[in-house]
Amino acid sequence: MIARPHADEFVPFYAGYVQRVPENSDIIALMSSQPDELQSLLKNVSDTQANAHPGPQEWSIKEVLGHICDAERVFAYRAMRIARADETPLAGFEQNSYVRATDFNTRNLQDLIDEFTFQRRANVLCFKALTEEETARTGTTSDNAVSVRAILYIIVGHVIHHIESFKADYNLGG
Repeated sequence: MIARPHADEFVPFYAGYVQRVPENSDIIALMSSQPDELQSLLKNVSDTQANAHPGPQEWSIKEVLGHICDAERVFAYRAMRIARADETPLAGFEQNSYVRATDFNTRNLQDLIDEFTFQRRANVLCFKALTEEETARTGTTSDNAVSVRAILYIIVGHVIHHIESFKADYNLGG
C-alpha cells in the first residue's frame, strides 16, 4: 500500500486535495473506482446541462471534465518523471488558460468521460508498478518540492473535489 504523504511532501496549496482522501484508504483502489463514480454521476446529464455555466466565472460540466483530463495528464507526467529520478525542475500549468485554449463544450460528454477513464486506467497501472522507494522520491514542480506519492494523493483528491463540486454546485447526484 502506498503511504500517505507527509505535509512536507507538497505545498499547502494542495493540502485540501490530500485531505479529501480518506485516512487509511487503499489509494490505488480509490483511484481505480473514480472513473465509474464519475460515469454514474454524469450518466443522466443532457448536453444542455453539460454546456451550462452555473455562474459567470464558473466552468461548464464539460469544461470541468476537460480540466480533469488536462490535470490528470500533467500530474501523471510529473509523477513519472520524478519516479524515474529525473531531477529536471518541471514547470507549472495555468488551468484557466488551458480551459480557455480549447472549446470543451463542442466535445461529446461521453467522449470526455471515456478520455478520463482511459487515462486513469493507464495511470493506475503505472502507480501500481512503483516501488515504495519510487513513490517516496521528490522532485521540483512549479518551483516547489513534491513527492510522487503526494502527486498520487493530489490526483485522487482533485477528482474528489470535482465530484463534490458536481454534487453541490451543479445539483448532481443528490
